[in-house]
Amino acid sequence: MRVGAARAAAVHWVAAHARPATGYRGAYFSGSTVGRADDAELPPSSDVDVVVVTEEDDPPVKPGKLRHEGALLEITYVPWAELRDPEAVLSSYHLAGSFRSDTVIDDPTGDLRSLYAYVSSRFTDRRRVRRRCLDARHRVEGRLAAFDASAPFHEQVPAWMFPTGVTTHVLLVAALRNPTVRLRYRAVRDVLGAYGQPELYRELLGLLGCADVSARQVRHHVAELTRTFDATVPVARTPFFFSSDLTEQARPIAVDGSLELLERGEHREAVFWIIATLARCHTVLAVDAPALHTARLPAFEAAVAELTGITCTADLLDRREEVLRFLPRLGEATQTVLAANPGITG
Repeated sequence: MRVGAARAAAVHWVAAHARPATGYRGAYFSGSTVGRADDAELPPSSDVDVVVVTEEDDPPVKPGKLRHEGALLEITYVPWAELRDPEAVLSSYHLAGSFRSDTVIDDPTGDLRSLYAYVSSRFTDRRRVRRRCLDARHRVEGRLAAFDASAPFHEQVPAWMFPTGVTTHVLLVAALRNPTVRLRYRAVRDVLGAYGQPELYRELLGLLGCADVSARQVRHHVAELTRTFDATVPVARTPFFFSSDLTEQARPIAVDGSLELLERGEHREAVFWIIATLARCHTVLAVDAPALHTARLPAFEAAVAELTGITCTADLLDRREEVLRFLPRLGEATQTVLAANPGITG
């Protein structure tokens, strides 16, 4: 499917399902398809992110991934209160990128167009870019500080891993690149190569623990991921914020996307999402199918140990401190990118 056709399906979904709802204020595109040409091919392992803006401060639970007119859409809700202040949006590394270009799908109030006009004209301003880099760094620090050593191991792992992965976002923001989720390591590898710091990439992989993993190791654990994922989907009942990532519709991204990276020789880049998906599966299984959770747990623990080098809570706490010690080095690298980026103004 072409990107343009997928966007057209998203526009139709918004008109049919979002616009009639009470409190609806508009919708816009977000994520990896922003800025891509309509005639570009949309890989099966990619979806189209749609953000629906609502009047309510407590918006509905997001529908997540769904199939509409042949396109895989990821639907998220955001309250207008988060977008009301244009400077706050400009300073938010996960919000600003959606308004760098015209992503507006529908705007009955005119507020989204006004926000786009403000953000797009200032997006590359050096002061605002620095703020977004700092926002990403604060997310690393804040989420690592909130790490709960008393939580089950399958919850501890993503609580360490996701903020560790945000180290890549600091650099992507400085390079004016999309702070992608699943493909963050591939993206930051390209940035560091372009800005003359390829050696830093191995350090980032080292924080995750996968700098020296082999394709054979990753292939084995993708097979285990496939078994766990396929066992989880039929029994999942309890809603989680990531529930739509554990559905048959999401399989091309959750499982096939990792296989795609592996076949491209990017096995280290696949580790992040393999572990994230396994952990999410076990969060569901622990609640909805405890016996299955227990049966599949050794495969999860083996994947974490072999792909990240972590075997227990003490390892996670040590790795957390390692990430925090790395932040000054990350700050220096970020300043190098900021200074050399020809797209930054002011």
